[in-house]
Amino acid sequence: MRRSSLNLALAGALAVLALSGCVVTPAGEEVGIAYIAPPPPRVEVAVGVAPSPGYFWVGGNYFYEHGAYVWHEGRWMAPRPGYRWHPYAWHREGNAWHMRGGWVRVG
Repeated sequence: MRRSSLNLALAGALAVLALSGCVVTPAGEEVGIAYIAPPPPRVEVAVGVAPSPGYFWVGGNYFYEHGAYVWHEGRWMAPRPGYRWHPYAWHREGNAWHMRGGWVRVG
């Protein structure tokens, strides 16, 4: 096999691996996919006070990014009219772990 063909095949394989780590759908729930079990969630103790009435606390979670789990701290979020918040959660499906959550349109 020629060197240029080998480099092209290697680049293609690396692109597939990079893109398979996380998939986000354009509408509805966000979906993350990983082939390694997520670590247990951290316990967040101090959430502080909501910045304005109606804000709600979204707990932190591990997201699968660039081949590793990365913790995203919890935060306060404002409500969005016409949507409800679905907390992020990892679920095992076959040999993969799928994360679902985010804003979901109501009605």
